[in-house]
Formats: sequence, C-alpha cells, structure tokens
Amino acid sequence: MDSTALERLAAWLRRHPFAVDSVLAALFFSVTTLLGSGYASDVGVVLSFLLSVPLAWRRRAPVPAAAVVVVLCLAQLVLTSDLLPADAAALVTVHSLAAYAPRWASRAGLVAGLVGAALAALTYYQGPYDPASLLIIAGSIGVSVVAAWALGDLRRARVLRIAGLEERARLLEMEHQQEMRLAAQAERARIAREMHDVVAHSLSVVIAQADGGRYAGQADPAAATEALEQISATGRQALTDMRTLLGVLREGDGQEFAPQPDVAAIDHLVADVGASGLDVDLLVEGSPQPMPTGAQLAAYRIVQESLTNVLKHAGPAGKAWVRLHWRPDSLELSVLDDGRGAAAAIAVSDGQGQGLLGMRERAELHGGRLTAGPRHGGGFGVHAVLPYRSSR
Repeated sequence: MDSTALERLAAWLRRHPFAVDSVLAALFFSVTTLLGSGYASDVGVVLSFLLSVPLAWRRRAPVPAAAVVVVLCLAQLVLTSDLLPADAAALVTVHSLAAYAPRWASRAGLVAGLVGAALAALTYYQGPYDPASLLIIAGSIGVSVVAAWALGDLRRARVLRIAGLEERARLLEMEHQQEMRLAAQAERARIAREMHDVVAHSLSVVIAQADGGRYAGQADPAAATEALEQISATGRQALTDMRTLLGVLREGDGQEFAPQPDVAAIDHLVADVGASGLDVDLLVEGSPQPMPTGAQLAAYRIVQESLTNVLKHAGPAGKAWVRLHWRPDSLELSVLDDGRGAAAAIAVSDGQGQGLLGMRERAELHGGRLTAGPRHGGGFGVHAVLPYRSSR
C-alpha cells in the first residue's frame, strides 16, 4: 500500500471515530471473552459484553461512557468474585477521560481509577491475609491506572497542539489573503490617481486649446494652427503617459518605460499650461534639495492637478501662480489663482472629488500635508508641504 493510500485511510479513520471505536470495542469483547472462556461464568460473559459496549462511545461521549463503566464495575464487585479480563475497559476509560473529556472529568477519572484499584485488591485478593501482598496488588493496579491516565493526558496535549497549529495556519492564511486584498486595493487606488492626473490634465489643456483655436480661427489662422499643434503634442504626451501607466499591469513583456516626472519637470508643465492660454508664473525660492522619487512625483502631480483645476474653474481671465519654496527640511509648494475657482470648485467636482482627495492622499503618503480652499479676496489656493525624508 503506497503512502497516498495510507494517508487516505488515516483521513477516513479521523473522520469516522465512532465506526473505528465500534470495531475496536467488538475486538475487545472477542479477545477478553476468549481469554476468560475457561473460567468465566455466564454472569462474567454478560459483564464482559456490557463493559465492552461503552468503549464505542469513548471519544464521542467519554463522560457518559465512563459513568456506565463505573456502574458496571461496582455491580461486578457484588455479582461475581472473579476478576475478568474485560476489566481492562476501566483502564481504557481512564485513558479516554484524560484524552477527550473536560479537565474535571479527567481528574475524576484518575481518582475513580485509584479507588477502584483499592476495591479490586480488597475484593479479589485470595489467600491468607497479608498486608504486604495486598499492598503490592493494589499498587500494581494503581500504577496501571496512572500509566493509562498519563498516556491519555499526553494524547490530550498532542491534540491541543495540533489544533493550535491548525488555527495558527488558518489565521496566517486569512492574514495573507487580507494583505493581498489590501495590496490590490492600494494598487487600484494608485492607478486611479495616476489615470485621473493624466487624463484630467491632458483633456483640460486640449479643451482650452480647442476653445482658443476656435475663437482665433477666423481672425488669426496662425494662432489656430499653433493651438492645433499644441493639442496634437498634448494628445501624444497623454497617450505616452497612458501607455506607460498601463504597461506596469502587463507581466513579462520586457518593455522599457520612461521615468516618472519629478520636481525638475514642473517648469515644463507650467510652460505647457501657459501655452494653452492660461497666464501662469513659476516662482522658485531656495536651493533644490535631494528628495525621494515618490515625493518628487507627488509634488509634480499636485501641481499638475491644481493647474488642471485652474484651467477648468478659474474662468477665461484667470491668472495662476506656482510657488516652490525649498525650505531646510521640506519642500513647500503653492498653486494660487485669482479666478472664480472658489465657487466653481465647490459647485462642480469632476471625478466625484477625486482630484483634491488624491492630492491629499499623495502628500500624506510621503509624510506631508496638504490644504486647499478659497482665498481671501477671490480665487482658490492649494498649499502642500513635503518633507525631504518621510517620518514613516
């Protein structure tokens, strides 16, 4: 029989304890009856059968089975003067109580077994009264009881250890699945933020250029041509960014992707937005400091999303300022406008408010903070602080 068949047999035996114990109880009765057939009376055979039957429930119902065995052993003391081979059922019962019953029942079984050892020695001792011999017989039976109880207690410890290992494995599997779900949710949120930044910014520039080109088409064809060229360049850049972003979702394609934009690319971003028709200035204060790649990408995306909101909400005559202040410990950036964005940004929210939420999440992810709201005197302002080294 190969190992696979043995494993299947062992698994079946574990799933059907009552069937296994019933077979063992039948074998116990057959062996003990055969051993005692030479001298056991009819009462002894009946008692042997009755002592064997509760063994079928020794694991499913150890306490009731033990109660039946105790009653039968007390009845044996009254009904017969013979010590039966089936009395070994008492040892099996003590073992079962120690292994499968509650702790109080285990201790009660040990005490009952020791008391039964003393009663059996007093009842079935034959010959002239000899305290030493009587003590030896009682001690021998008592040692058997303690040995059976100890083996059962070891079995209980093994069962509890296996159950603990199974529970630990189950908890570890649940924790692993939870970590996988959280990682998938974080990745979906990151991709959603990137998609929102790329699509919203590019479409806002395209719409602004298209509106300007439409108005200038009749009076200034050159301006209309320039607007179309800007739309074409912005569309190509958006398509490249989209392919770069979606490319990370493919596995094993061997493609090389361009690096993510950083703080140094903000001036190009401001220039592109200015070319779309928005009056925007870039102010840089202090000396640039080394920053992690993730924090630099967050700074770029915050400026990009803020300028996108200015294009959408500030109005045709709006003006914007982008300020980068390199402080000793962090980069402070601000995007301000003087248009009607204070009202429009609250009344209209494309993407169900994911823009401001995404910016705030980006800043907090790198240990920074971000605030956004209407400015005194009109317009809208976004302020963010990104430390050079995250505290997390």
